Amino acid sequence: MADSQPLPNRNAQSSGNAAARVRKACLDFNIQDPDKVKVLAETLDSAAQELQIEAARKLAGADHALWLELRRLWKDLARFQLTFWDNEEDEDNEDTTVTLNSESRAVRSLFTSNQNLVAALWETYLSLPEDQVILMKLLAKSAIGVRICISLLDDMLKLFEADEESEGGKAFNVGYAIFTRLIEEGTVPDLYKKFTMPDEIITPHQTTLLKLVDSYLQSIQLDISTTPEVAILQTHVSLGPFLAKRFFTLSNYAQTSMQKALGNGKASPSSSKGIGGSSSPAPNLGPHTTEPPAELDVMLPKVCEALVLVTQCVTTIALEAEEHKGVQFAEGSVASISNMKDFFIDVRYSSQGLIENLIETLRLLDLFLPRIYFGKPVPSSAAAPKVDPTGFLYVKRDLVRLLGALAHESRGVQDRTRNANGIPVVMNLCVIDERNPFLREHALFTLHNLLKNNPENQAIVDAIRPAAELDDAGVLKDKFSALKIK
Repeated sequence: MADSQPLPNRNAQSSGNAAARVRKACLDFNIQDPDKVKVLAETLDSAAQELQIEAARKLAGADHALWLELRRLWKDLARFQLTFWDNEEDEDNEDTTVTLNSESRAVRSLFTSNQNLVAALWETYLSLPEDQVILMKLLAKSAIGVRICISLLDDMLKLFEADEESEGGKAFNVGYAIFTRLIEEGTVPDLYKKFTMPDEIITPHQTTLLKLVDSYLQSIQLDISTTPEVAILQTHVSLGPFLAKRFFTLSNYAQTSMQKALGNGKASPSSSKGIGGSSSPAPNLGPHTTEPPAELDVMLPKVCEALVLVTQCVTTIALEAEEHKGVQFAEGSVASISNMKDFFIDVRYSSQGLIENLIETLRLLDLFLPRIYFGKPVPSSAAAPKVDPTGFLYVKRDLVRLLGALAHESRGVQDRTRNANGIPVVMNLCVIDERNPFLREHALFTLHNLLKNNPENQAIVDAIRPAAELDDAGVLKDKFSALKIK
């Protein structure tokens, strides 16, 4: 009796035939030939149907030659689509769009229920050189890509608190990896601009993007004991102008809103004359006699929330620049990379420096937002409006922290702060405020940096005496909030 022969595995055979047909169609493909485009689209559609079977899908997924052809085809089609999106009036690309859709369906079939393949391919894709990361270019450049980014941000917000090992947590990590690569590609300014809405100073998706940038910068903080990576500092350099512009835009908006709420700007003792280094009248730190609140801007809390994020980003970059100032890179001297602390110190917007702008915002915030002590508001002005603290958390703390970081070992920042009457402003922040944890500690550190080796600044502090107001325990009340200029 003849030995029985095993029957051929039809699924495997079908998979092999599908992979071979796709490879041949890819090799024969000509993007300028409508017939070849049609053949490829039909081949991909039929292959996608055959790959619904798991055994066939796994066999085709292991075909290395197939992936090489698909990768080459995807790159060619993506380059063509980039040109297509740049010229929306071009209507001759319908067949190419059909091919992209067909290929996407075929590749999606390979991914389904094949987690090992998904993980390996995604890890490989994110490690590709910049010029080969077509997906990132499509996301940042095209209108379709921007809509995808918005959907990703919405989904990430929903999944933020998901357990890291859950499917939701893994999906969040994939989204974070995508935006990490987008940040490193330098696409943040373009995405932020495309997330803009008419007549809105800040949108929810812009705020979420700033949160991701802040998280990214925190996650890549450099170890001072190791040689800094040039790529990381180059990312800092690329983000610098964007962050500076956002700081001025948000801070100026907040100033205008607070001035209106406090009575059309009458509550602010300094004026633009003090900006840029010239002197302005000394502030009166005693009770204010401004008019009652004129109006409250409903967008101000959102603006302050975004300002906190931008401030944290600027502080992180400035501190990194300070720590690695003068460090040698493997590729050469650090001098080849801009010192971002110096950049933020020197940057100006409409003739106003960042230091002066920051001080004026702090001054207005101290009038506008009463500090919270033991759960009760302690207003610094009789005319301070009743404000919902939601959205204003940490804004004073982070602004004064940034000033301290920029003032460290910088005589120029010390002098500009004095000329803008910023020293009494910082002293007024040396208090406990439950809305701004560690505000007093950051304000004291900033004051230390402003006074170090600067007799002129020290003389201003020496001229200030606290009001001799003691509590029942004999402790001086509100040591700095009661300060007055002699």
